[in-house]
Amino acid sequence: MFSENGTLVDDSLIWDAGDVHFSVEEDAFSLIQKKVEGILKHGSKPICLGGDHSITFPIVKALSKRYKNLNILHIDAHPDLYDVFEGDRFSHACPFARIMEGGLAKRLVQIGIRTLTQHQREQAARYGVEAIEMKDWHEGRKMSFSGPVYISFDVDALDPAFAPGVSHREPGGFSTRQVISVIQSFKGSVVGADIVEFNPRRDVRGMTDMVCAKILKEMAARMTRNRR
Repeated sequence: MFSENGTLVDDSLIWDAGDVHFSVEEDAFSLIQKKVEGILKHGSKPICLGGDHSITFPIVKALSKRYKNLNILHIDAHPDLYDVFEGDRFSHACPFARIMEGGLAKRLVQIGIRTLTQHQREQAARYGVEAIEMKDWHEGRKMSFSGPVYISFDVDALDPAFAPGVSHREPGGFSTRQVISVIQSFKGSVVGADIVEFNPRRDVRGMTDMVCAKILKEMAARMTRNRR
């Protein structure tokens, strides 16, 4: 299958590293981090499929050891900057608080946001997060990063009209075309990515499934740009 820039996305470009298996007694985050570290040692760049957004924290922990001055482009309806959510500091609503307090990224840019609470505004200010709310987004906005970039894509960044298969639907989001354009156009060297929060139980006729596959293909193609 070919991406929009003409890249052939097949087994020569992308391979399946398998799932991360764990029991309730095991530390899932440690196992995720170890798995990503193994991929990086292999010389590859990970695209990780969730799962909820909590997985981004251990993934970025692994990447930050290899890539100094890591940038993160976070595409989401929610900023996920809570210090604690429902008594859990490591929930799906907290990964970017843990990442920034741990100094794992030098820059965090969030786009598509449309649920910014007062607490999360304070968290964004505390950690120097660049949160671009959806109401402030405009077509043709250019983004540029100096150094390696990790893309974290929460499917609910998309308007539910394009991706109903998510647990927390938030109307007023991006179109599929807008997200693809962002991935294709921003300046920076992509070293990894994730796609999270797809909930197949809430999908409609496989719509969101198809969108996730399309985003994955375009992410993989974008990563090849650094090799040319």
